[in-house]
Amino acid sequence: MAGEPGPRQNDDVRLADSLRAGDVIALTEVYDTYAPFLYDYCHGLLRDRVEAAGALRNVVIAAREHVDRLTEPDRLRGWLYAIARKECMRRRDSPNRHTGQEAPEADDELTPEQLARREERRLLAHSALAALNGRQREAIDLSVRHELDEVDLSGVFGMPLEETLALVEKAREDLAAALHASLIAQNHWKDCPSVSALTESWPLSPQTSASLVRHVASCPVCGARETPPLPPDRLLSVLPIAAIPAELRLDVLTAATAEDRAGNRRAIAAWTEPFDEYGWPLPYQQTAPRARDRAPRRRGPVLAAVAVGVGVLVLFGGAMAWLGGGSGGTNASATGPASPGGGDSPGGSGAPEPAPTDPFPTVSSPSPSESGSPSKSPSPSKSPSKTPSSKPPTPPTSEAPKPPTPGDLSVSGCDMGRRSSCTVQVTAVGGPANWRVTGTSGPVRAGGSGHLDAGQSAGVRVTRASSFCLGQQTGTVSVSGRSVSVTYTC
Repeated sequence: MAGEPGPRQNDDVRLADSLRAGDVIALTEVYDTYAPFLYDYCHGLLRDRVEAAGALRNVVIAAREHVDRLTEPDRLRGWLYAIARKECMRRRDSPNRHTGQEAPEADDELTPEQLARREERRLLAHSALAALNGRQREAIDLSVRHELDEVDLSGVFGMPLEETLALVEKAREDLAAALHASLIAQNHWKDCPSVSALTESWPLSPQTSASLVRHVASCPVCGARETPPLPPDRLLSVLPIAAIPAELRLDVLTAATAEDRAGNRRAIAAWTEPFDEYGWPLPYQQTAPRARDRAPRRRGPVLAAVAVGVGVLVLFGGAMAWLGGGSGGTNASATGPASPGGGDSPGGSGAPEPAPTDPFPTVSSPSPSESGSPSKSPSPSKSPSKTPSSKPPTPPTSEAPKPPTPGDLSVSGCDMGRRSSCTVQVTAVGGPANWRVTGTSGPVRAGGSGHLDAGQSAGVRVTRASSFCLGQQTGTVSVSGRSVSVTYTC
């Protein structure tokens, strides 16, 4: 029943309260509960496993640093997605972002026949979703597969609730029309010359899918044809899920709790600011506006309209192949066909979210991981406070900026245990610094280079040089002249 806390809401309240109290075990539980889905969402926006891993790490760190701001602890999960989206937008437009290493798909252990049927359904899903704009696809993804209600979506997108409701409703209507048209193209293309001409390749491109929807709406033959109903949850359930790297857990929890990384955590937490009156991060912008200058999301007066929430419960997940091309460049495609670049959200709220600062990459090797997720029900929102929690930005000055003071590098070793790789951490201390792997010794291999701003870190993946060994092995990795040890056990 709407308004009554369900099991997930109670769990969110408990975890939020424990995080406020500094409970490290609660931080571990937050990671184990939400990290696979947040990683998949970040990968859908960034299309790179390195960037998605770095984004997830920053989300966990920022959540621990800012949990006191959250006025509605029962919405911890949606709040984490809002932090994740802002972090991904910050990384999206960085000229130094890592690209070209998409995460593998989580292994479902399906038979060849099941894989073939899933691939057929997946092509249909891609064709239908291609007709939607980026903001609509992301709203469908978050509401259907990630099970966020419209109040959570309002906070994630930084939109008034009335506009969020309109966005979700229009996205569902457009998806139903696109699915109807795609089913006609898939099964009845021979019955209409126009459909046959439009569907020479499969899956459909965004332009072709949009043209097909318009044709079906105006064609008396196609418009009168009935197609079997296919709920959004069944349609989207076949899309790929990005497999979270198994070793990322230790990396994230260490970065979020290690005493020697407190300064780094403060810098990461600052990237999430400013916040609105509910304690949710405002959408990413190069120059953050004053919180009081933005229209409030006005969640309270229309909560009754979302009493039933989204109404579709499905398995969590989704390395969304179709998140790209949102309005104003706010979304990125994951895997699969490209997406159209246009389309504002309802009410003209699809303002562009400009370029982020330099990314905070983490290199890690993939390892499939799956887990489930409980459901969530919308709950009444508290009335907005009169005083925003964010501070106005510092006014610009006419003085020329001072060049940054060169920093130093901090390099930490790693232990693979019985795994095949581990990550050496490189951090810029006291200012920006360039780094490069200058050599290795012993039975290990590593490489890479880059630039870090003050407080930023990068991960250097170290692998075994040989699969044959006896007992414990030790090697060294030198990064810009600083050597650290790497061990593993056979």
